[in-house]
Amino acid sequence: MKTNKYKINNFYDEYLNNKNNPRKSFEASFNFFDLLSAKKKKLLSKVRDSIIRSMGITFRVYNNNELIDREWPLDLIPRIIKEKEWNNVKDGLVQRIKAINLFIHDVYHKQEFLNENPILKSLILDSPNFLEECKGITPKNKIWANISGTDLIKDHLGKFYVLEDNLRVPSGVAYMLENRNVMKKVVMDLFSKYQVSPIDDYTFQLYKCLSNASYSKDKKKTIVILSPGVFNSAYFEHAYLAQQMGIDLVESSDLILSKDNYVYIKTISGRKRVDVIYRRVNDDYLDPTLWIKDSSLGLAGVINSWKEKKVAIVNAPGSGVADDKAVYAFVPKMIEFFLNEKPKLNQVKTYLCAFEKDKKFVLDNINKLVLKPVNESGGYGILIGPNATKKELEDYKLKIISNPRNFVAQPLIKLSTSPTLIKTSIQPRHIDLRPFILSGNDTFVTNGGLTRVALEKGSTIVNSSQGGGSKDTWVIN
Repeated sequence: MKTNKYKINNFYDEYLNNKNNPRKSFEASFNFFDLLSAKKKKLLSKVRDSIIRSMGITFRVYNNNELIDREWPLDLIPRIIKEKEWNNVKDGLVQRIKAINLFIHDVYHKQEFLNENPILKSLILDSPNFLEECKGITPKNKIWANISGTDLIKDHLGKFYVLEDNLRVPSGVAYMLENRNVMKKVVMDLFSKYQVSPIDDYTFQLYKCLSNASYSKDKKKTIVILSPGVFNSAYFEHAYLAQQMGIDLVESSDLILSKDNYVYIKTISGRKRVDVIYRRVNDDYLDPTLWIKDSSLGLAGVINSWKEKKVAIVNAPGSGVADDKAVYAFVPKMIEFFLNEKPKLNQVKTYLCAFEKDKKFVLDNINKLVLKPVNESGGYGILIGPNATKKELEDYKLKIISNPRNFVAQPLIKLSTSPTLIKTSIQPRHIDLRPFILSGNDTFVTNGGLTRVALEKGSTIVNSSQGGGSKDTWVIN
């Protein structure tokens, strides 16, 4: 069906082809929303908002040093991916996280890959994410990043690319799960037109992954989620996952370390030994005896307990050494080095300002590139060169010159668009995708993931903290 209401621009649109017609398998979804009256669109949006409020789905942002709870922004038009295409992506993600885990283990042991890449070695050893205390440690199954979220984008040809890896405390999976629950209630008629792959086994798979990480021989493991507390922006997710898995959500004050270095949780019936800590606290806050001395978010001595294999910590301390936009540039080499395979997923060309040649190219072409600090997340610190003012570009140049190690640059990729409901109008908006990968005795990849959408016209910043929204992701047969 041809429509005059929704027009694609010079980007790859996931629903419409370049003749402005719905792609095969996308027609049912596109027509469902395209044929709705403005009144019906408003009604569905109100129903969605009411359900989100009743379910208490929120996220937290800081505004002028004030913590504000906001309702989760969910667009009603799903993002659709065909199963055959997704299976190829899954294979690439499994390959990628396997190589990254081998790389992290190598960093803290023989450093063979670093010795073959001396520039990277100097970057790693100077990185705040490299933890000297983790040298020589071997987590269960040699897996450091048990839980990862890899950000993917589609380019102007509709091809998936890896944008970045999130390996420390990746967030967003609870919103992926709740998006599906809301959509089932609001557009159940549309669900009946597709065979949508389920995602509700994630928390079972997560529990299994956490159990796999334990050193305990007990059949039933005691697992806790360590949260920074109610003021953390991802607290909704911490509470949601704990509730879904039937495990305790704790803060550091709920834990104690025994004289023989075991971790215990305080309960109304006494102390109970903890086998696995799924930590949602950054490395430097985990153990005040080693890192931030006045941290009240961690447990003094917990790293020694982990070293002695008396408690497992997931993700392992030190895994953030690979969660760096400079390290990202070397992942294709890691895959070839550790697995003797060619990468199955492409990634975006990345210029490391730590390299003199790359730095010169970036400074000479700064108005054409996307500039990123290597250790920031949530979209903070990014400058889109083509959209920046002359002063912004000059200021960023000075930042790069003063600390080149801290910056990378990438070409501006024309992110794909997807139809998005803006009030009662269907408009194209840029999207990305964060699937979640669990590494234990085997590797599990979610069917799809959290699709994030830039709600502002023309924007490519999809992070919810920066005004972005989300979509339910449907992998269909």
